[in-house]
Amino acid sequence: MRRIRAAAVSAVTLSFAFTVAACGGGSSGTEGSNEQPRTLTYWASNQGASLEVDKKVLQPELDKFEKRTGIEVKLEVVPWGDLLNRILTATTSGQGPDVLNIGNTWSASLQSSGALLSWDAKNFEAIGGKDRFVESALGSTGVQGQDPAAVPLYSMAYALYYNKKMFADAGIEQPPTTWKELAETGRKLSEDGTWGLGAEGSNLSNNIHQVFVLAKQHGADFFTPDGKADFTSDGAVAAVKQYVGLMAKDKVIAPGNAEYAQNQSLSDFAKDKTAMVLWQTASATFASQGMNEDEWGVAPAPVQSGEPGLGRATNSMVAGINMAVFKNTKNIDGAKKFVKFMTSDEEQIILNKAYGSIPPAKAAQQDPAFDAPALAVLRDTLATSATALPQVPEESQFETVVGTAVKELFADAAAGRAVTTESVRAKLEKAQQQMPEK
Repeated sequence: MRRIRAAAVSAVTLSFAFTVAACGGGSSGTEGSNEQPRTLTYWASNQGASLEVDKKVLQPELDKFEKRTGIEVKLEVVPWGDLLNRILTATTSGQGPDVLNIGNTWSASLQSSGALLSWDAKNFEAIGGKDRFVESALGSTGVQGQDPAAVPLYSMAYALYYNKKMFADAGIEQPPTTWKELAETGRKLSEDGTWGLGAEGSNLSNNIHQVFVLAKQHGADFFTPDGKADFTSDGAVAAVKQYVGLMAKDKVIAPGNAEYAQNQSLSDFAKDKTAMVLWQTASATFASQGMNEDEWGVAPAPVQSGEPGLGRATNSMVAGINMAVFKNTKNIDGAKKFVKFMTSDEEQIILNKAYGSIPPAKAAQQDPAFDAPALAVLRDTLATSATALPQVPEESQFETVVGTAVKELFADAAAGRAVTTESVRAKLEKAQQQMPEK
């Protein structure tokens, strides 16, 4: 997702998620009607530096759509901290928008509610065909083997951003490519009040994104092939210990980062307080904080050894935003037209350029704007070395309970308490006990 969700998914959200999975929400098994063919309501996710920035980006495009179709789109930009709870409330009540943005990691969880339109071959054909979209983006649209619950809108990947001046001042010529090199580089940069690497230790989603990738690199998944939680495997434990160990053992992350959850690590980077940060499509945020493009560089996120790829060489989760339609919309034809418009090559170029993300539409990726060095790294990562988070109905609970376990371990590290294999395993065992039994 463009802006990593700033707030934890609350206990209320979890209760909604369990209810949604159990009862299938408030929508019927058929598509919506065309009772209100001249209007659509659209919940957009906060992609820019503020809600107002998003309105300035989106409203001209919505006006363009209205001029072409006669359909007015009523826009609401929803903050990330509120979005999932708002969506879950809508799925249980049956009272939602016509069209909405969802974090792509939520696709399978929301699919299980039965409240979203299924994008079968007929519906994909109505927007130009499924083969218009890159495979990695389609991998985060719902449970494998089922018709997708959403359509890719913005694609993103993690990369390693580094401060060129801080590297030069420390005599470091190249960004690290492995985790061992990152720790060594980070230690050289962690002195006199500056730190090697920034992190968002209280941001549950960011925690999940990082430990998921590290688990892949350790040959592990957090779920079994049949979808059961598997949080305590040796590989999963090693992944969490390695990530938190960047603060606890390697001392390259400031202890104060254990409390970060609102993108403070990006502010530290922009203020030359931190030399590196692992982030999704950060260029627009850096620009909004006054950094020039020549002040920072971007490189593929680290692996354990060798070069990024798939399997143990995975170096990013497939990040991004999907577009979904509520099945009980009062303007089903208009909703499909709007999705077609927003995912058209023309709009994909406009919108992804505005947000510094990568178009999931193949043809739009060919625009020269996405050949810029920073975006090329993200594009190549998505094409060659990114893997979708587990597409299981319990994914949102997984983000909450394991993300919280990592948050608590960062708090231990910040307080000087040892982070051991045993303490990590105990936290993950507790997290697994909070998952519903299958």
